[in-house]
Amino acid sequence: MTADTLPDWLRPLADLAGTVTAADLSPHFTSVPADARPAAVLLLFADGPDGPELLLTERAATMRNHPGQIAFPGGKSDRGDADAVHTALREAQEEVGLDPSTVDVFATLPTLWLPPSNFAVTPVLGYWREPRVLGAVSDQEVVTVIHRPIRSLIDPDNRFSVTHPSGWRGPGFEIGTTMPLWGFTAGIIARLFAAVGWEQPWDDSVTRPLPELPR
Repeated sequence: MTADTLPDWLRPLADLAGTVTAADLSPHFTSVPADARPAAVLLLFADGPDGPELLLTERAATMRNHPGQIAFPGGKSDRGDADAVHTALREAQEEVGLDPSTVDVFATLPTLWLPPSNFAVTPVLGYWREPRVLGAVSDQEVVTVIHRPIRSLIDPDNRFSVTHPSGWRGPGFEIGTTMPLWGFTAGIIARLFAAVGWEQPWDDSVTRPLPELPR
């Protein structure tokens, strides 16, 4: 799929994808260790009932990696996966029942290192031609599927910074779930949306402590 066949609102993102760097998206971890495990996530955009939207999931609290967090569909690569695109679409199908044939993949972003799980994650960008309401295929992996309007994500009232006593600070989004959107997923969204010019001015002095993870 080319930028010319995307909806107008997505074209700037497609144009940006060819120039954005790992340092732009993950300034604290700009290189990927050789022993990192390949993985991919799907940034799935669609024209939803409330305007352009992005698909997110709430991970099960029992997951070994990043339990209870809000995340993109995705996971580690299998031996049979041809590439990161195949991984992202396969994982989305397994997690939330997405039909890969309804998705036009238009770009991939630089591979990023996710230290807590030692994954080398390639973000895959797709446009969903035939959106529908999805649900979790297995509650062992995903408990909630979230169709989040982009205008809600960029609403300044829903933005804040997450802080940790160590001094770590990162972007956060209120999305109406028990666990806010923070961490790796929030970082990609915040920096990508800022780079493409979608970000609205917000008060970065508003802070919340690091959310308590499920036990």
